[in-house]
Amino acid sequence: VSDDSDHHFLGSEKGKCFTDSKSEAYRTIMREWRILEHNLPESIYVRVYERRIDLMRAVIVGAAGTPYHDGLFFFDILFPSDYPKHPPKLHFDSFGLQVNPNLHPSGEVCLSLLNTWYGKKREKWDPSGSTMLQVLLSLQSLVLNENPYFNEPGATTLGRLINLESTSRVYNEDVFTQTCKISFHLLQDPPRNFEAFVSAHFRERASLILAACNEYANGRVRVGYYSSDHLPPLSRVQVSRSFKKQMIEFYPLLLRAFRQNDNASLGGFVQHLE
Repeated sequence: VSDDSDHHFLGSEKGKCFTDSKSEAYRTIMREWRILEHNLPESIYVRVYERRIDLMRAVIVGAAGTPYHDGLFFFDILFPSDYPKHPPKLHFDSFGLQVNPNLHPSGEVCLSLLNTWYGKKREKWDPSGSTMLQVLLSLQSLVLNENPYFNEPGATTLGRLINLESTSRVYNEDVFTQTCKISFHLLQDPPRNFEAFVSAHFRERASLILAACNEYANGRVRVGYYSSDHLPPLSRVQVSRSFKKQMIEFYPLLLRAFRQNDNASLGGFVQHLE
């Protein structure tokens, strides 16, 4: 794509290596493009820029079975001038919200593979073998996972003092709420070059997301596990009062945003939760 005007790292100085086809950085980035082109899963999408090969933008679709399901998570990427000696830099489009211990409201991304998070040597960036594809797959599987609370530093140690299952459940409730809010903000202000993608994604997923809000708030399904073909539950799931309150308050705004997205399939949804 050509329009890079809203990229977080646009102001970063572009080195000569990014126009010199013989430089190691240039050749490595071109190799990265080919790897991504042939190996990205269907749930990760990437745009690259005609004028700035050191910039990239990626979006990960939240996976089923996690509190991130059907959400979109955008990352702006910068390849340093000495790449691959040092790992790429990433910025998460958070809208000031916290959806994971590794993804800060400021946009900071903490990941061992990026050398921004603690980890064993084999988990750190390896200039001779690490790739952008590995980074994106790590974000998808290790960060946007089923139980993100356990990404919190010291969570295992705290488990000796608190009920981890209950704490993780409440954390997932908050993560789902923040994911819905990010969806709302993306519909209001989609990243450039992804406008049509965002609109089409939420036209397709809106009814599922709204139904999940209802099922979760009323304790019929555990957060992260709603699907259109789920079986009737045998018993109610415990839901915190704060989660239900947030869902009741935010649901009308989300429904309105989905309807404004030219979604004609939402006629059966009312303006409030059951």
